[in-house]
Amino acid sequence: MQPSKFKWVWLASVLVLVSLAASSLAPAQSAKAAGPTTGIVCTEGPSFNLTAQSGYIQMSDMNTVYMWSYGSGTTSGNFQYPGPVLCVNEGDTVEITLKNELPYSLPTSLIFPSQENVMADGVLAQPDLANDSLTNSVANGGSITYSFVASRPGTFIYESGTDTKTQVTMGLAGALIVRPSMGANFVYNRASDQFTPEEEFMAFLSEVDPYQHAAWEKSVGKGKNYNLNNYHAYYWLLNGRGFPDTMADNNASWMPNQPYGALARIHPFNDDPGAGQAYHPNPAVERFINVGTEEYPFHPHGQNGQVIGRDGYPLEGPGGQDMAYENFLVNIGPGQTWDVLFAWHDAEAYDSTTNPVNVTVPDLANMTVGMFYSGSPYLGVQKTMPPGVSTLNQCGEYYIISHNHALFQLDAFGQTLAGPITYLRIDPPLPNNCP
Repeated sequence: MQPSKFKWVWLASVLVLVSLAASSLAPAQSAKAAGPTTGIVCTEGPSFNLTAQSGYIQMSDMNTVYMWSYGSGTTSGNFQYPGPVLCVNEGDTVEITLKNELPYSLPTSLIFPSQENVMADGVLAQPDLANDSLTNSVANGGSITYSFVASRPGTFIYESGTDTKTQVTMGLAGALIVRPSMGANFVYNRASDQFTPEEEFMAFLSEVDPYQHAAWEKSVGKGKNYNLNNYHAYYWLLNGRGFPDTMADNNASWMPNQPYGALARIHPFNDDPGAGQAYHPNPAVERFINVGTEEYPFHPHGQNGQVIGRDGYPLEGPGGQDMAYENFLVNIGPGQTWDVLFAWHDAEAYDSTTNPVNVTVPDLANMTVGMFYSGSPYLGVQKTMPPGVSTLNQCGEYYIISHNHALFQLDAFGQTLAGPITYLRIDPPLPNNCP
């Protein structure tokens, strides 16, 4: 990958977007079991219990929306959106027992795109045409167990296979990650696909039409007013949240049903142990997942990504030729998953105050000081801020915005600068004093 230059101009802007939403960026408090504050939170397998149920999520305009989704376990009351991230190893026999606690006595099911020879209660899964289901469904109050061998590594989707146009758009979907036999810090079984284990992130993309969801909530059991011919999204979500909540920690207390944050937190890349900088030789990985009905051209500013796989297949040509490519934008289509490696290179050596910034710094009267600015252009350095200016910067870290590039989707029912937006946070090289 080409090194990206982190230029001074970001300091003057960092970012009007954020200043409009500062009040939502209070420090997160864990509402669930302890786990990483950023990055992917795995529910480890290979055996799982999921309960399909209804619940509510909070949007960034403070409205709540009625949803369907999954929770871990065999009883209702543990609703979350998106569903748990299921993590298994290549070669595992994966077993998922689904309990149906959906309202209105609806049948439901699970399908696993790209998985082969899926069994349902011990026999090969078959379409259930009577219930408009692509696979064996289960009646309300019942359970069914699906199983398959995770035959290849990658990033996958699991979702409802029953009345998919309704149940998936209502929220019945989640992510499945299959770790390769080469090791949990590889995406595929290739040496070039190694990543830093603490730098593994997910971008789970979806959208919501609250009118359609309300039609089910108010339908007294029949959903008569739910009509996808009238479908129109008003909310676009990243990991089940809208900006600025996307930047909050995993399991933020004010979103008990939306456990997954989207802030990517990494350290500067350095694969030369003799370079005089902290040795950090492997990139980060972002797993992009689209369970919506629209394309999401996701654009992380400031660092190109190395696209290495799609839909659980490494990008390879004849004879295993490496076909990975660098790009500044990843366009994820409906139902697709993309695996992307990325890194931040300190190309201008801004980890050292002895390296001058070769621009004329404007007067403060001519600058807008962003709330993530540390007071210094140098990585790991904090300075006294101007009078009346506060900062959320913790240890001199840098922030670079990442967002969906279909700008009309950066919206929450008419509230602009919302939706699929987050940031990349670059911490100073280890060891550091970052909390």
